[in-house]
Amino acid sequence: MNNKEIVAQAIYQVVKEDLTIEQVQQLLENPKSVDHGDVAFPAFALAKAYRKAPQQIAAELAEKIADTSFEKIEVVGPYLNFFMDKSAISAHVLATVIKDKNHYGDQTIGNQQAVPIDMSSPNIAKPISMGHLRSTVIGNSIGFILEKIGYQPIRINHLGDWGTQFGKLIVAYKKWGSEAAVKAEPINELLRLYVDFHEKAETDKQLEDEARAWFKKLEDGDPEAIQLWQWFRDESMKEFNKIYDMLEVSFDSLNGEAFYNDKMTEIVELLEEKHLLKEDQGAEIVDLSAYDLNPALIRKSDGATLYITRDMAAALYRKRNYDFAKSLYVVGNEQSYHFKQLKAVLKEMDFEWSDQMTHVPFGLITKDGKKLSTRKGKIVLLEEVLNEAIASANAQITEKNPNLVNKEEVAKQVGVGAVVFHDLKNDRLNNFDFTLEEVVRFEGETGPYVQYSHARAMSILEKGGFDADTAAITGLADADSWEVIKLIQRYPETILQAAEKYEPSVIAKHAIKLAQAFNKYYANVKILAEDSQKDARLALVYAVTVLLKEDLRLLGLHAPDKM
Repeated sequence: MNNKEIVAQAIYQVVKEDLTIEQVQQLLENPKSVDHGDVAFPAFALAKAYRKAPQQIAAELAEKIADTSFEKIEVVGPYLNFFMDKSAISAHVLATVIKDKNHYGDQTIGNQQAVPIDMSSPNIAKPISMGHLRSTVIGNSIGFILEKIGYQPIRINHLGDWGTQFGKLIVAYKKWGSEAAVKAEPINELLRLYVDFHEKAETDKQLEDEARAWFKKLEDGDPEAIQLWQWFRDESMKEFNKIYDMLEVSFDSLNGEAFYNDKMTEIVELLEEKHLLKEDQGAEIVDLSAYDLNPALIRKSDGATLYITRDMAAALYRKRNYDFAKSLYVVGNEQSYHFKQLKAVLKEMDFEWSDQMTHVPFGLITKDGKKLSTRKGKIVLLEEVLNEAIASANAQITEKNPNLVNKEEVAKQVGVGAVVFHDLKNDRLNNFDFTLEEVVRFEGETGPYVQYSHARAMSILEKGGFDADTAAITGLADADSWEVIKLIQRYPETILQAAEKYEPSVIAKHAIKLAQAFNKYYANVKILAEDSQKDARLALVYAVTVLLKEDLRLLGLHAPDKM
């Protein structure tokens, strides 16, 4: 039990005729100052039932509470301030972490139910930029967090691998491209051809007609068109996988837009069966006025389907194949309206499982306060950023620990981890500005700071010769250890909060707070002093290494033992 649960139980035994245990828990507060205890209960809520002043109620409750889990209970005006029995709680918490190890905080809420996570989703033949980082790393981390509480995440890279752009690419390749150039630098060459097409199409209008004709061939299954499309897709994936390998992100499905081509007819037929399709200026729409939304455009006047039709087919496919408990879409905030329409149309089709679909939006990464834009040439290539971060980490590690054996490997873990951590420590919906120098710092609220704190803790354990299996764990009651213990004790509820909010920043902030509390402990306490509590102090350090490593794992990062 955490401290609030212990306090709630103690109070409930006295007030059970007037408040439920849940009501007591909701009233409890975490005091801002340690001088006011660990948990506070305001007696105002009982004033009406007891017909007494809150100050008097607080004093009477304090006398009646017989629980021995507290060092003391102080009455300050209308508040009961509870000071926990630090020694007993710390001994219990440390023993639990030693027993559970990296499974501390695991829960079984998910019952191994499937949760598809639609994430990353770059466009074929275009480079992966910093703009793709957020969907990729947020989705990856949410997968780990949901797994921690018992769900089965299914990471889906819904690739942008269809559309008129491929007609344009085929025309450009056949006119100005070469196989050797594409194989040498797939993304750069395909992007060059795509840009070339647009520049030439401004003066040669026939190119657009040729592109439409080639895309029509592709849709109709023309062998040459299919072969070129598959080749462009395969070459692009080779380049994408270099970056995914650097990030150590893998996917359970690469079913992109093209996969659902033959599955949209059923969607249109289902809409027709339910008499939901209406004609509007030659196009077919679904009226969503009941949801206070604009009509959903399902099929254009030329018979072409749209993104929403494809996403409906994808949603139905995922429900049939995975029978999901939840289905998540980690897609930018600007797509919120699209997902409202998507859910509304599926709801109109009587697919009640549409309530289980959740758009997980996120804000923008900016550079020098400005939005990154491919069209305006302000693209920042993710691979270049990661390589620069690794180089910066390498330089700092060389300075701090020139004889580190696996320096190159650690530099990669620290450099890439720094970029990922910086993204994930920010509240998901917030925009943030990216500056590499700020990100790869070993001080401050950064990934390298957390990783370095873990390595420092590991070094202390090595010096102290700590053995978790034989250590004699006694309670710790000093103020510095208590700040660390409270963060460890609250870990299971921290995990749950991150999962419920789909918010990796909850984990990142816990890691920062734990690293800061540990470093303060390290500065103020002689951990390796030979006395009766040396094992307990080392057990605290051990628990810190377990949780920091697990926090970093849940964010998709490594925790090097030496840095």
